Amino acid sequence: MLKVLKFGGSSLADADQFRKVAEIVKSEPERRYVVASAPGKRNSDDIKVTDLLYDCFKASFEKKSVDESFAKIEVRYNEIIKDLGLDFSLDSEFEKIKLAILHHAGEDYVASRGEYLNAMVLAKYLGYEFVDAESGIFFDNSGKLDTEKTNQKLSEILSKYEYAVIPGFYGSMPNGTIKTFSRGGSDITGSIVARAMGADIYENWTDVSGMYMADPRCIDNPRVIEVITYRELRELAYMGATVLHEDAVFPVRESGIPINIRNTNKPLDPGTMIVPVVGDDDKPGVITGIAGKKGFSTISIEKDMMNSEFGFGRRVLEVIEKHGVSFEHLPSGIDTMTVVLNTDALNGKRDDITRDIFKQCNPDTFTIEDGISLIAVVGRGMVKTKGVAVRVLSAISNADINIRMIDQGSSEINIIIAVDECDYELALKAIYDEFSK
Repeated sequence: MLKVLKFGGSSLADADQFRKVAEIVKSEPERRYVVASAPGKRNSDDIKVTDLLYDCFKASFEKKSVDESFAKIEVRYNEIIKDLGLDFSLDSEFEKIKLAILHHAGEDYVASRGEYLNAMVLAKYLGYEFVDAESGIFFDNSGKLDTEKTNQKLSEILSKYEYAVIPGFYGSMPNGTIKTFSRGGSDITGSIVARAMGADIYENWTDVSGMYMADPRCIDNPRVIEVITYRELRELAYMGATVLHEDAVFPVRESGIPINIRNTNKPLDPGTMIVPVVGDDDKPGVITGIAGKKGFSTISIEKDMMNSEFGFGRRVLEVIEKHGVSFEHLPSGIDTMTVVLNTDALNGKRDDITRDIFKQCNPDTFTIEDGISLIAVVGRGMVKTKGVAVRVLSAISNADINIRMIDQGSSEINIIIAVDECDYELALKAIYDEFSK
């Protein structure tokens, strides 16, 4: 049995959290490779180290002093080192990083130093080898992860060490410069390490006891999901469920490695197990989870005999593509077509899109409406259960909410509805209450 562990920023925010992490890691000899994030917030008023590094980059770019923000970074790490009683200094690293910032090092390099330094401290505290991610995680010239090169090289490097700590969030470009994943990308690093080492389990340690059935900011004490498949996770992550970076499933999916979401502050909680497939004995609930997002707009088009006009839908989508906007959903009728888009993507482009659609498609009516939210109801249990859609729609109707759109995927594991943003929280609660009885 081999386990790869990733600890998030809240799990490594201060010395007390480091002690919890060490106790978790050392409790099982199978926990051999650890991925570290940068120190997160210690309280609601605190600032993440990564954000302080971004402040330094911005200040240097604007030819302002970086001293105040960088001093906070130094204090943060030195407090952790002192409180842990380590005979260890990062002074030479601080000097090198600050000099690089002052000489306008790239933003990705600057942002990545939080993970780099924290992994060094954690490796020292655990007595593990420190392995820099830039030596084993590679991107190609387009900035895309070079999966096979990374897997081969990282496996080769880590196989030399029985126990190691690897900083999350970044790798290197072909020219040797640092490249980061998007925020939360340490989850991806953990997945990459798990695949490279052929891990039996990838444990992702954070500050919650797994994935919730619904957003706890909207629902009081929602249930924890015990088991969820990769496919279900992707659907929920896309619609805003953020316990795990949505791209973290790809490296482990190929190898069928399960992911276990665990709580550093409650290590005995079993958390959520994310698996490639479920066994024959799996008895899921009707739905696995509910997630949603606000901030969408709809483009609604009507034209008589639209269905008999060759290429009508294609021309609409070509206009949207031309202006660099991707669409989320595309419900349609005989003489109607609606395109759901991210509202922010329309900024500065509304008039041009309107003009071009009239020019290319000559619709009878055309409207753009903002203030739309989308809610996804996801579950592998939906496939074999009759009346799920009826229950979803009835719950919304009984809450006196108008449904703007309904869309069910061909896989039958998700139903997406659109409601006005003002009804979002109420709709989410209505659906949750219906299926959590």
